[in-house]
Amino acid sequence: MRRFVREVDLRPRHLVQPLFYKEGLARPAAVDSMPGVAQLDLDSLSEAAVAAADAGVGGVMLFAVPQQRDACGTAALAADGALNVAVAAVAEAVAGRTLVMADLCLDEFTDHGHCGVLAADGRVANDETLLRYADMGVALAAAGADVVAPSGMMDGQVAAIRAALEAAGHQDTAILAYAAKFASAFYGPFRDAVDSSLVGDRRTYQQDPGNRRDARREVRLDLDEGADMVMVKPAMAYLDVISDAAAMSE
Repeated sequence: MRRFVREVDLRPRHLVQPLFYKEGLARPAAVDSMPGVAQLDLDSLSEAAVAAADAGVGGVMLFAVPQQRDACGTAALAADGALNVAVAAVAEAVAGRTLVMADLCLDEFTDHGHCGVLAADGRVANDETLLRYADMGVALAAAGADVVAPSGMMDGQVAAIRAALEAAGHQDTAILAYAAKFASAFYGPFRDAVDSSLVGDRRTYQQDPGNRRDARREVRLDLDEGADMVMVKPAMAYLDVISDAAAMSE
């Protein structure tokens, strides 16, 4: 962790390699919208993580595609669920040589593709989702994640996850918060990589691209709630917000 966040230069130790595990695969499957990127089986996932560690990459961010999805994202919480299995395998393979990070969100596990559970009227139910995020954070930490990365943009998600981690004895598990995640078409290839089943869009809970001041507010809230690191996504179109976040987190 110290190596990853150390300042001064730009080296592979500052980079994070996304890796996509798909449950039930026998061999890697190419992601057509991202040439050179593939969904991985468990063996090739571990090999890719070791290769990243050998190259000096600071961390690997794990995403998973389960075989079964439901309205509540049940597989995200199960010890034998796809993401928790992937985290355990990678943690064993890299043996502390690089940070093991895990995406903490329900969108890969829900049949509707949204980042949380839905209320009767079809809206994402924020507070009910926080309960599942808290349990998911504990499950990921127990599987061996060094860093959990809540990406769903639910109000209060960092505080809920931090409290659950502390209560379960995972005080050293870091939170990398997607603090200002804007609604964007740039996510299309990533959604291909996780076989997204999204119906509709996520504009009711992701950031409005035209509201920089609200993005600053979201970053500040996550820092106040206990985030160890914050992220602005997508990066390339929001350098002003990245600058704001850097200034606020000093």
